[in-house]
Amino acid sequence: MTPETVITIGQQALTITALLAAPLLLAALAVGLIIGMMQAATQINEMTLSFIPKLAVLVAALFIAGPWMLKLITGYTRQLIEGIPALLG
Repeated sequence: MTPETVITIGQQALTITALLAAPLLLAALAVGLIIGMMQAATQINEMTLSFIPKLAVLVAALFIAGPWMLKLITGYTRQLIEGIPALLG
């Protein structure tokens, strides 16, 4: 196993990690921004007000993007496992 192979596997792992985290993080960011703007406009400074909408949107995003995320991680895992003989030989 060459250093280039290790770097390639690590780079792919980081890319998959970013792709898996992106839908949830972007959904939470969007809801947080909208709730923050509403709180600033109405001058309601309750910290717990943004928790329930963020949680609801994260659950919805997980239901929507979940199958894609599962397909992505299983495909990557399958690729790694099937590539073991090539890495050792």
